[in-house]
Amino acid sequence: MKYWLLKSEPDAWSWNNQVKEGASMWDGVRNYQARNNLKKMKKNDLCFFYHSVTEKSIIGIVKVVKEYYPDPTDKTGRFVVVDVVATKKLKNPVSLDQIKENKKLKDIALLKQSRLSVMPLKKIEWETVLKMSI
Repeated sequence: MKYWLLKSEPDAWSWNNQVKEGASMWDGVRNYQARNNLKKMKKNDLCFFYHSVTEKSIIGIVKVVKEYYPDPTDKTGRFVVVDVVATKKLKNPVSLDQIKENKKLKDIALLKQSRLSVMPLKKIEWETVLKMSI
């Protein structure tokens, strides 16, 4: 199993939207590195759901339920989606400021490539964020 972080602007697609929708496609990615990360996702991989822009916090966990396929919103045919389903809301959101303060997370992609919307996480990063959310 691999671990990921998916970023979404809460005004465009929020945690509450994800929970209400159930399984849904993660669409609209228009960055090649993010697309390549979507292509690497496998069924049952886990992803943190991150509210960007206003909240800047990890809110919950989603699970990949369908591996990549063409993004129906992309007229160029270059980009892909995966389907995810909400599995758990974190007891306490983990803010970007908290992440920045934790030395174990100094190399997390969220800090190194802040504009990337789909990024891999190391197991230790995943476990550290989970502990921070308790």
